[in-house]
Amino acid sequence: MTNLASRILVVAVGLPVVLGLVWLGGWWLFALVAVAGVVGTHEFVTMARPLRPLAPAAYAGVVLALVGARSGGVVWMLAGFLATFVLGFLLNGLAKTRAPSTAAIGSTVLGAAWIGLGLGHILLLRQLHQEPRLIAFTVLLTVWAADTLAYAVGRLVGRHKLAPRLSPGKTWEGFVGGAVAGVFVSFVALYDTRSEYLALWQAVVLGATVVLAAVAGDLFESALKRDMEVKDTGRLLGGHGGVLDRVDALLFAGAAAYYLVLAFGYA
Repeated sequence: MTNLASRILVVAVGLPVVLGLVWLGGWWLFALVAVAGVVGTHEFVTMARPLRPLAPAAYAGVVLALVGARSGGVVWMLAGFLATFVLGFLLNGLAKTRAPSTAAIGSTVLGAAWIGLGLGHILLLRQLHQEPRLIAFTVLLTVWAADTLAYAVGRLVGRHKLAPRLSPGKTWEGFVGGAVAGVFVSFVALYDTRSEYLALWQAVVLGATVVLAAVAGDLFESALKRDMEVKDTGRLLGGHGGVLDRVDALLFAGAAAYYLVLAFGYA
């Protein structure tokens, strides 16, 4: 199977499943996010092996953050994540072969924060009391549209590199195309609720914020992969790479969208 064919197959099968579970919300969405979190943590631990991350602490931090987000909101999510520090310190002390504590514990905390808090904010978005389904779908579709159009425009007319050291394939032309698409999707998705939910200018700001956060998330993962000298975080999704290669943008975008919606006065 070619790289393009595998990409199309993953999208055709995966997108309806993801959107369906987001629609259902509750423990259905938690199950999806928990699986993504565990697989993503495995990919991170494997990728960061030279730093000797403490895998049990990373897994525990991610799972506890997600359980906290589902059961008690942002405070319990942070409480679950903070367990990573304690477990990391204890495990590093008990390890027979120790890496420098800064590298081992630091990489463990980084992985738990990046994956656990990133995915946790997706759960928090879906649990907002006002229009939770709409805002979750808007963020997901905005990220997807921006990513797709950025890739297409970059391949067709991209000439000027956006971040040549981190991600040579990304271009400013692709970024502009993706930004326009993302803002447009956010505008259209929230248009019918402009009188009782987010105003049109807020929908535009949300779209722009999600696009910028998504690009930052993508470049953040690219920086980690470059440091660890890997091309993809995994092979689970064929031409798409690993789970982290698919959700990297969302890990930043979900958190940015959540706090922006709260800043607009909606909870």
